[in-house]
Amino acid sequence: MRKNRLTALAGIAVAALVLTGCAPADEVAEPTETTEEAQVDEAMTEETLGNIVEVAVGAGTFTTLAAALGAADLVTTLQGEGPFTVFAPTDDAFAALPAGLLDALLLPENVAILQSILTYHVVAGEVYAADVTTGDVTTVEGSTFAVDTSNGVVINGTANVTATDIMASNGVIHVIDAVILPPGVDVEALLG
Repeated sequence: MRKNRLTALAGIAVAALVLTGCAPADEVAEPTETTEEAQVDEAMTEETLGNIVEVAVGAGTFTTLAAALGAADLVTTLQGEGPFTVFAPTDDAFAALPAGLLDALLLPENVAILQSILTYHVVAGEVYAADVTTGDVTTVEGSTFAVDTSNGVVINGTANVTATDIMASNGVIHVIDAVILPPGVDVEALLG
């Protein structure tokens, strides 16, 4: 049932992209070494890059994220002008959530919770890997998450950044290996 729901939601998200005149990006720009180079590269290729949603869908490893964005009615937001920095959990990261949690989050009555979780993965502006430092980061959701750079980049002590500086026309994506939950999300209540 879970796989069918995810497949259906992924189809809806892709359909939403097509209906809004957007197609998944075929290519993702290579990470850049410095912020200045990233800005020059972005300015030169902005017209050829897809937006954050298109790049994520085109990558093929964020189908659950795309489905969740569709269910939470956030596709249009992340196709907007931005700029945004998205810490994007992979399909494996969503699969590692406690059994039944993703299904619960995708229910219509939990859309506000799903929106808060997804916007907790988004930071306003463009933050490149070279600019990341240890400390608290304010998210679009409104609360903060903790970044530790002492051994790679780890968010809230649980999510490792596994790929950085994936460029989009309206921001940048960093890949993480776990879904991070904002303060106040009661997993037990969602599963009960």
